[in-house]
Amino acid sequence: MSKEFKLPVLAENVDKVTVTRVFVAVGDEVAMDQPVLEIETDKAAAEVPSTVSGTVTEIRAREGAPLRVGDVVLVVKDNGAAAPVKAPAKKEEPVKAAKPAPAPLRTVPPVAPTAPKTMDAPAPAPVSAEVETEEAEALEDESTEEAAHVRRPAGSPVAAAPSVRRLAREIGVDISEVPGSGPQGRISMDDVKAYSRRVNTDVRGASAGMVAVSVPLPDFGRWGETERIAMNSVRRRTAENMAGSWTTVPHVTQFDKVDITDLERMRKQYGKRVEAAGGKLTATAIIVKVLAAALKKFPQFNASIDMANNEIIYKKFYNIGVAVDTDRGLLVPVIHNVDQKNIVEIAVELNGLAERARERKSKLEEMQGGTFTVSNLGGIGGTAFTPIVNPPEVAILGISRASVEPKFVDGAFVPRTMLPLALSYDHRVIDGADGARFLRWVIEMLEQPFLLFLEG
Repeated sequence: MSKEFKLPVLAENVDKVTVTRVFVAVGDEVAMDQPVLEIETDKAAAEVPSTVSGTVTEIRAREGAPLRVGDVVLVVKDNGAAAPVKAPAKKEEPVKAAKPAPAPLRTVPPVAPTAPKTMDAPAPAPVSAEVETEEAEALEDESTEEAAHVRRPAGSPVAAAPSVRRLAREIGVDISEVPGSGPQGRISMDDVKAYSRRVNTDVRGASAGMVAVSVPLPDFGRWGETERIAMNSVRRRTAENMAGSWTTVPHVTQFDKVDITDLERMRKQYGKRVEAAGGKLTATAIIVKVLAAALKKFPQFNASIDMANNEIIYKKFYNIGVAVDTDRGLLVPVIHNVDQKNIVEIAVELNGLAERARERKSKLEEMQGGTFTVSNLGGIGGTAFTPIVNPPEVAILGISRASVEPKFVDGAFVPRTMLPLALSYDHRVIDGADGARFLRWVIEMLEQPFLLFLEG
């Protein structure tokens, strides 16, 4: 008899993925729990194991095409089954032809098309007295929430009553960026209010492109050869999230340096012990452990802000994400319950998470639940940078390359290894003084590790 393998639920809030690789072909033998598919979400790539076994008779998943939870990936025949079992596959042939239809979504250019869709012009009689021609930029229409709103091509008139324009000015909204829900895209009071709420209180809405402006591009072909490559899902989500964060989160960055001369000596002394356990004793692993104690002492850094309800959510768990550079873009696997693990355990887990992220083998649950993020660029170089907060988190620590510098100690300059740190945080939740105290506390713990036993 024939059996179908359908895409299972992979993680919370993940109902659609993109197929990046198919590991089997028609005629192959498939065993239970054998990886048959590699998929990519906006946060991770993962292998999907089969829940059926037998000979593959049909493959409906296509590389580069989307799949939803419940879609049929492949059909198998039990080994030794009679020939008539092929009949059901023929009955489902129309379904097979229909599934690949969404594939063209992967080829949509990542920038606004040069020829905007045409639409009927507003009726001149009732609108002409209230319409002003303004310099407008087209917004990308990727959000399903705005399906009923009409987008204006760049440079087209903005239809709105004087009272609506006045409201937009008073609350600081650019009327040309508001999608109208009325006839021919006419903007109402409710449209302006809804747009303002999305921009100022909904980070997820901002990430989905609510406030991302598609800047009109020139014809680059006038100056030379070009190539357009569609963004992969990781790069697209990174672009959306970072644009949303920068637009909605008032960033402040606190810079400082920590003297890690003594810490480096201990790191080298005990590095072999960690390597024997399967990890690598890095400055990141040590800092992650110190941060767990810091987040307990400064709970506002382990929080999220809910502007819709005017509340701050303080989390009682400590999950720290560590940014990993991969060939697909930046991924942030998460070390869960850091406060319950020692440095050896953290180092081993961090090593495994980074390897799986680079090899596209991350589990989806490893990419979720972070409460604070660390981004270490020290292995590449640079003296400082401004990390961007990763919502719904409210803070992120950036680490640059350590260098030996002269430091005035006990009346003389001595060479010390100094590590630059940059703490970015959401100023809506964290005040500047708290940012300075947090970073100084972390520095004290790194310079005098015994204090961690006293205060951590």
